[in-house]
Amino acid sequence: MGNKVLMKGNEAIAEAAIRSGCRHYLGYPITPQTELAAYMAKRMPKIGGVFLQAESEIAAINMVYGVAATGRRVMTSSSSPGISLKQEGISYIAGSDLPCLIVNVQRGGPGLGGIQPSQSDYFQATKGGGHGDYHLIVVAPSSVQEMAQLTGLAFDLAEKYRMPAMLLADGTVGQMMEPVELPDEKDVEFTEKDWAVTGTKMQRPHHIVNSLYLVPDELERKNFERFERYRRIQETEARYESFLMDDAEICVVAFGIAARVSKNAVLAARAEGLKVGMIRPITLWPFPSQALKEAADRVKGFVSVELSMGQMIEDIKLAISCRKPVELVNRAGGMIMSPDEVLAGIRKMNGGDNQ
Repeated sequence: MGNKVLMKGNEAIAEAAIRSGCRHYLGYPITPQTELAAYMAKRMPKIGGVFLQAESEIAAINMVYGVAATGRRVMTSSSSPGISLKQEGISYIAGSDLPCLIVNVQRGGPGLGGIQPSQSDYFQATKGGGHGDYHLIVVAPSSVQEMAQLTGLAFDLAEKYRMPAMLLADGTVGQMMEPVELPDEKDVEFTEKDWAVTGTKMQRPHHIVNSLYLVPDELERKNFERFERYRRIQETEARYESFLMDDAEICVVAFGIAARVSKNAVLAARAEGLKVGMIRPITLWPFPSQALKEAADRVKGFVSVELSMGQMIEDIKLAISCRKPVELVNRAGGMIMSPDEVLAGIRKMNGGDNQ
């Protein structure tokens, strides 16, 4: 780690990816993540890397598929409608058990929606937005610092478990500027993977990367094997921040920019004498279900704060087996709630007063 520098969130992702050993970026511009692609366009040629603006989002994700098959660290980035176009390719990559990083700096939807920040791609990211049975590792930064840190983590986890990872940010964190301490440069020397298609040199059997299994028994076996890996990930890789939860009677759950707003509301509620804490999921998949399950033993209710019509709230209810009430505080279409709106939701969960 070096000294802090002032960077936009999108640029912090790009620089962190380079320092994490990524030398292949394949994408297509769309607001509000275009700074990421622009940064890569400047930096990649200077370090012997590859920047390629494809003719479409569909082309870009299939190029990612090709590079990932060689075992190199590769990424793409887009925003909500562009990520939708990539879903078939993402499913192919997941079905071929390949690591890569997909960045989604979300905007409002559905359709073209607007270019303001949103969190309405939660379902698409965490439930497998393409066809078939699969998951992505999904990390959700709430600061420019985390944009950098979680980029490296996403690459590492993708490679460790041979599956795609998604960094799910929102337009606010992508566009805001904050001081960030960038990670140290990783050794980018390529090491041969025992599954990669890099040419046999007549010294080993062929490696085949494929997601097509015409024999039903074989495809079923692959799916069962993959979900056994997913089970291990759910047990070991869930990450979250716990804030003032030791004596909390109400638990706020929020991620990304909504969590930063919510933290101020939690502090305001504490000043009123309300025992409120917050659990901030850092990984949206695997979701920190166990932390919420344990919190449900102590608190009287939960408040889900989301920049959507309410999507994460379903995972909260599943995690706690609907044992306690869950209140939704939300804005949509590119609007961001104020701390006062979150505080109102906390008061409502407390019974409509602050006693």
